[in-house]
Amino acid sequence: MATSQRSKGEAEKATPSNGRPADHVSQDEPINEPVLGVVGWLRWTWRLLTSMRTALILLLMLAAAAIPGSIYPQRSADPNGVDTFFQQNPTSAPIMDKFQLFDVYTSAWFSAIYILLFVSLIGCVVPRIGVHFKALMAPPAATPTNLKRMPAYAQAESAIKPDAILDDAQVLLKRQGYRVHRTTKSVAAERGYWRETGNLIFHMSLVGLLIAVGFGGAYSYSGQRILVEGDTFVNNLAGYDSFNPGIAFNETMLPSFSATLKRFEVKYDITNATNAGTPLWFKARVDIRQHGSNTVLHKTIMVNDPAEIPGAKIFLSGNGYAPVITVRDGKGNVAFSGPVVYLPQDANMTSLGVIKVPDAKPKQFGILSFFYPTVGKLKTGALTSVFPANANPLVTMNIYEGNLGLDSGIPSNAFSLQVHGLKQLTGGKTKVKGIQLTIGQSAKLPDGLGSVSFDALRRYASLDVDYNPGQGWVLLFALLSLGGLIMSLVIPRRRVWVKIVTDGFEVAALARGDDPQLERVVAEVSSKLANTDKDSE
Repeated sequence: MATSQRSKGEAEKATPSNGRPADHVSQDEPINEPVLGVVGWLRWTWRLLTSMRTALILLLMLAAAAIPGSIYPQRSADPNGVDTFFQQNPTSAPIMDKFQLFDVYTSAWFSAIYILLFVSLIGCVVPRIGVHFKALMAPPAATPTNLKRMPAYAQAESAIKPDAILDDAQVLLKRQGYRVHRTTKSVAAERGYWRETGNLIFHMSLVGLLIAVGFGGAYSYSGQRILVEGDTFVNNLAGYDSFNPGIAFNETMLPSFSATLKRFEVKYDITNATNAGTPLWFKARVDIRQHGSNTVLHKTIMVNDPAEIPGAKIFLSGNGYAPVITVRDGKGNVAFSGPVVYLPQDANMTSLGVIKVPDAKPKQFGILSFFYPTVGKLKTGALTSVFPANANPLVTMNIYEGNLGLDSGIPSNAFSLQVHGLKQLTGGKTKVKGIQLTIGQSAKLPDGLGSVSFDALRRYASLDVDYNPGQGWVLLFALLSLGGLIMSLVIPRRRVWVKIVTDGFEVAALARGDDPQLERVVAEVSSKLANTDKDSE
């Protein structure tokens, strides 16, 4: 007995828990794991990329990646803002530029997310189109054997023939928009295919939206030009102050036209004491001449109301003052003459301007100037503008003598003067006061440099000329995606069965997802079939 018991115990120890004989188990035998190989890894990567979860993650990443584009100025929309940011943040701006934070929408990392999302959506949507098409062609699901297991169920007694019950059920469900399949003992019905159709429309519209955005970005262009009253802009590359084309843009795509700024108008609030000086509206009145046409188009450009011509839209993005300055050098020759664009520094249009006179004789010099539309004084004695309109205009100037660096061949910012290395002749710690001029006044420059005069005052408008051929398609696909999303959320997907039993009939329903109306649907179908039974009596 003891021997048999030991043998039994040893046998139990030697037999693994899965019931296989002990000779099939060896601790020294290596476990052979399947090897995916290159094809297997590629297939796994494709399935991971084309999963709906990955598509949602990439969509959230794309939305998060676009945030810096709304926080920091972009070269494509606001190149002057980028220059100002570099001036105000000389340490951090170059580091941020390495991460392409000023070119977010054309950056490598944004494009990578964009392309991955595009591929993921295509991989998600295309297979589902075939599956949905087969579902549309297939009859409704067969009636289950046990309808009592369905989430909504009802049973009713009936004395009429089974065929009559099924006939009535077939007619009733068809009227309610169900696709119906009848057998000898039951009617199977299904509706709500538009729910999945809407879901597919939503995802296909997202793919179309990405294509439209990519196409529009590739063939679009955006250019900026500051135009002073009376000046004319010709739409070619040389006519822009800055220009940002798409990767597929060609210069021949620019429409041939010219635009003349006839007058710039602005109305300020003078009735409200707390908001005095707040602009109520801006208007740039522009004459546009298209190539090959003798007709002059008189356009009024306002904020968010651009002038539209074939192949371009002209937006009003900024404005300011352009005092007309004439500079004569030490020999009496005109070294500079014309309107100078002054950049606003505050809400009251205190503006900064720079005049560079490299051709002056005997020495070249630069002028750092401020313009005050309505000059006033602070308690400290410093000048400021107290109102943005030109009620009491004044120009102040400080003169800097020395090499301006314009002959080195290195591009420089026309709106800034690098005073390092230059000798300051007026203002600051010098003994000579800065020059102050009102309209019509002139003054002599120190050190025999010549004279300067403030001749007139004009306004200027900052115009953006934009073209994006994908804008209409973006709007179309955005509306389609919204419609598809509404369809997928509103339309319920239901299956309803009516089955003959010994003493009457059964009604059951099943929904894909949460459907609070399911029991009501079953009760209505059951009630109408029961009432039909009474009417026949």
